Amino acid sequence: MEIILGYENLSDFFVESDSFDTVQEAIQASFINIREIKTDTEREREDLKQRKQEQSELRSIQLLEKKRLEQAEAEKNKILKTTKGQEAAYQKLLSAKQKNAAAIRSELFLLRGSPAIPFEKAVEYATLAWRKTGVRPAFLLGVISEESELGANLGSGNWQDDLYNCYISIGYKSSAEKQKNAYLEITSELGLNPDAMPVSKAPYYGCGGAMGPAQFMPTTWQLYKNEVARLTGHNPPNPWDPLDAFMAAALLLKDNGAAEGTYAVERRAALRYLAGGNWKKPAYSFYGDDVMALTSKYQEQINIIQGLAKGNQLLIF
Repeated sequence: MEIILGYENLSDFFVESDSFDTVQEAIQASFINIREIKTDTEREREDLKQRKQEQSELRSIQLLEKKRLEQAEAEKNKILKTTKGQEAAYQKLLSAKQKNAAAIRSELFLLRGSPAIPFEKAVEYATLAWRKTGVRPAFLLGVISEESELGANLGSGNWQDDLYNCYISIGYKSSAEKQKNAYLEITSELGLNPDAMPVSKAPYYGCGGAMGPAQFMPTTWQLYKNEVARLTGHNPPNPWDPLDAFMAAALLLKDNGAAEGTYAVERRAALRYLAGGNWKKPAYSFYGDDVMALTSKYQEQINIIQGLAKGNQLLIF
């Protein structure tokens, strides 16, 4: 009432009151607009960060592929030099292992984060995974081999620097906590020292932390561990154990459609294993090509140790 009496007439009071309400509404609208601009800016910043990370990742993969091609060419030149340029002798040297089933059985199958195992044992694990998932053994071996080779190029890391601290450093605190908690839960269940277990080293474009022969990230392993335990009988399953790793990889590849068994489907499943939703990008095509080349190689070797004549129709196992 005292405020109203301060005006000469009521009309002045209501005009002033309306003006005050209008100012309040304008201020409120400005605050809302500022919040929206801030949200848009943060979203654009995250999008820019992701684009930069993706571009860096593609450059790193291209460097890895260039290194792979250079190594293959150097090996060929070395063999040609040894055989004095005789192409026939070169081909004979390359096929020597294929003619000796005993040598193939005992040949070591290299694994990332785990000791190498005899090729025959790798075939045994892959065949068991095929019976449970329908994913062709030779194809599974191709994926595991490619993962191990890529992991070897990056070297060995540790979970604190290459997983947790790496995610924190690029602004993904939530992901850092999820991966850390999953990793510590996995190692705790297995009675393992988390600081002693090997994980993939962080490349310059992103973060590491992938575990074992199948190179699963901790949170991804948690999604599959119950099914792996059911199928292998290992409870809890171990991502560094070859059988558990083979089974987990087969389950993921099955989810990617690999059980259909055609060349195109298997290649696509392999690319999804590496790149997820980005599998169509040309920069990743080398991975699918490498896996399928390894698949062909392993299928021939499997046929030999199964006693199949060279040139016969390839079997599933």
